[in-house]
Amino acid sequence: QVQLVESGGGLVQAGGSLRLSCTASGRTFSSYAMAWFRQTPGKAREFVASIYPGDYTRYTDSVKGRFTISRDNAKNTVYLEMNSLKPEDTAVYLCNAGGSGLPYYPGNYWGQGTQVTVSS
Repeated sequence: QVQLVESGGGLVQAGGSLRLSCTASGRTFSSYAMAWFRQTPGKAREFVASIYPGDYTRYTDSVKGRFTISRDNAKNTVYLEMNSLKPEDTAVYLCNAGGSGLPYYPGNYWGQGTQVTVSS
């Protein structure tokens, strides 16, 4: 069983930056593909970024050049650095572990989510 705990969300003005963190329990973190999704009320959960063992990364088009996903296996943590934030980035951001494939198909492990609100 893997437990995921996100942190780092908050309220920021458009153009600002935030860094989200997702810390996982378990001893096999380095072997997991990890990803960030986001969700707004009334909309389907949207893929944002993924990182695979070996640090290969993928991004949805709307965040390319603005967001960076990274991982620190020693800390069992995956990060999402978000720059040049826009109001349309407002969402609950959720961490996912254990997915596979290209495009990323989510695994069974989800965090509780962290709210990101970008004001105009």
